[in-house]
Amino acid sequence: MVDRGMLWVLADNNTLIDRYFLGEPAASYYLEFDGLRLLLDTGYSDVFLRNAEQLGIDLGRLTHIVLSHGHNDHTNGLWPLAERYDLTGIPLITHPRCLLPRWYEEEYIGPPDQGILPPGCNHYPNAEPLWLSEHCVFLGEIPVTHDFEQRRPLGRILLDGQEQPDLLTDDTALACKTPEGLFIVTGCSHSGICNIVSHAQEICGEKRIAGIIGGFHLPRANSRVQKTAAFLKSLDPGALYPCHCVSLAAKIELAKILPVQEVGSGMCIEF
Repeated sequence: MVDRGMLWVLADNNTLIDRYFLGEPAASYYLEFDGLRLLLDTGYSDVFLRNAEQLGIDLGRLTHIVLSHGHNDHTNGLWPLAERYDLTGIPLITHPRCLLPRWYEEEYIGPPDQGILPPGCNHYPNAEPLWLSEHCVFLGEIPVTHDFEQRRPLGRILLDGQEQPDLLTDDTALACKTPEGLFIVTGCSHSGICNIVSHAQEICGEKRIAGIIGGFHLPRANSRVQKTAAFLKSLDPGALYPCHCVSLAAKIELAKILPVQEVGSGMCIEF
C-alpha cells in the first residue's frame, strides 16, 4: 500500500487570496512521497526558500533535487539553496542537456553560472527514465507521440561548442504512482503536456490519471489548447492544477470541460 503524498507549491506566478506567500514568474515544488523528500525546480530567486521557511519545511533534509529543464526560472535558485544548506551527497537529477548555456535573442536564459554546479552536488544526468523510489519516476527525455505537440525551437543552446536552435529536449517531469492512478508534476511542459502524460502512462504501466500539476506551456487560447483539453478529458483525470506558464485564457478553455483547480505559492496538495 502506497502512503499518501504531499506536495507544496514553493514558487509560482500566482499567490492565493489571504495566503501571504511570495510569488514570481517561476516554479518550485516540494514533495514528500514514498520515503522521498524531493525538490523539483528552484525558481528564479530565493523566493522558494523564503516560502519554504514560512511553511516550516526544512530543505536541509532533502533526499533528492530534480530540475525539470534548464531555463533560469526553474534553476536560478540552485545556488541560493546551496548557500543556505549543505548539499553534499544529495543527488541532483537532470536530463544531460539541462545545464547547458542557452539564450533567447540576446538574453541569457540558462542555468546559473552557465551550468556550474554548487560544491558537493552529486549530478546524475539521465535521458532515460530513472526510478527514484518504488513508486516515483523521473521520466527522462519525452518522445513526441501527439502530432499537435511537435517540438519547436525556443532560443539557442550551446551544443558541442556551437550555438544551435534549442528544441528543449531536456524538458521532463515526475510521475508518482498512487492508488488512484498517476500524479504527474511538470515544470513547463515544453515537451508537450500530452506527450508527457502518454510517456508517463507507458513507463508506469498505468492509464489512470489522479492529477497533474505544473506548467502546461499554453501561453494563449488556440487550437492546441482545444486538442490538449480533448486528450486530457478522454483520460478522466481526478484534478488538474495548470499554473506557471498557462495563461488565463488557456485556463478558461481547459476549465470548460476539465476539473481545473486554482494554484498559488504556499498551496499544499495531498495526492
